[in-house]
Amino acid sequence: MFLTFMMKLYLQLQLLFHRKEGATAIEYVILVAVIALVVLAAGKLLGPQIAAMFAKVGAALT
Repeated sequence: MFLTFMMKLYLQLQLLFHRKEGATAIEYVILVAVIALVVLAAGKLLGPQIAAMFAKVGAALT
């Protein structure tokens, strides 16, 4: 899943740099950067909670 996301991101960035519209390209770069920051922040904040939930599920299954 993560590898697919990275491949799509790479392809979009390649298409972005080959476009002729300069202002649109800059807007897309800013948008990608903001989305990346949101994903990182969500992972950082929710990571311990998700790990704890999976630990509870794992303990309940055994």
